[in-house]
Amino acid sequence: MPDPENAFGFTFQNKNLLHEALTHPSAELAEGGKHNQRLEFLGDAVVELITTEELFRRSPEHDEGRLTQIRAQIVSRTGLCQLAEQIGLGDHLILGRGEEINGGRQRDSNLADAFEALMGAIYLDQGFAAAQSYFLANFASVFDKENVTAESVTNPKGSLQEELQDLANARPTYELVRTEGPDHEKTYVVTVEWRGTRLGEGTGSSKKAAEAKAAEQALQSKKWLQA
Repeated sequence: MPDPENAFGFTFQNKNLLHEALTHPSAELAEGGKHNQRLEFLGDAVVELITTEELFRRSPEHDEGRLTQIRAQIVSRTGLCQLAEQIGLGDHLILGRGEEINGGRQRDSNLADAFEALMGAIYLDQGFAAAQSYFLANFASVFDKENVTAESVTNPKGSLQEELQDLANARPTYELVRTEGPDHEKTYVVTVEWRGTRLGEGTGSSKKAAEAKAAEQALQSKKWLQA
């Protein structure tokens, strides 16, 4: 197995930070050892700031709402897991035996958390500029135009709520208006409203899926701007 610094393409001044970033909470600690949870907390903020600044610079055509949607895709668990896989992060995790046996090296949550911890470690080791340079040098493809203009939204309900709460302290409400089809193949129709204005309608094979579709429609139409 290659040295993690060679695999990741970053040389640490403080090797203990790298070791901490790779140490899963299941691992048995030597005296003075640390799990990666605190570094994960820090790295979450580092990754979000790098992503926010780069999106702001690259995408002047997008408003705040769209930038928020794109950022949510990049920093989601799935998004971070994909970045971790690019550098083979799972191969270098330090796990407890049970976690190892149960596939911990491939677990999405472990990979995403360790990636954030790695970014936190780089930040502590050499500062924000180094963390930003490392991220953009290795993962700039997440900002490519085909990605930043994609219509998919990782969490449409969350994105909608975030946009609306910036305008007023009121949450959108979802209502199941009808169901269609036989019991074994039922379709749900849901509307979303905010402050008396219907923002969208969605259909899905479950109430949750229909709510997500309604939120997607609301984000596209932005009817609250016309209210």
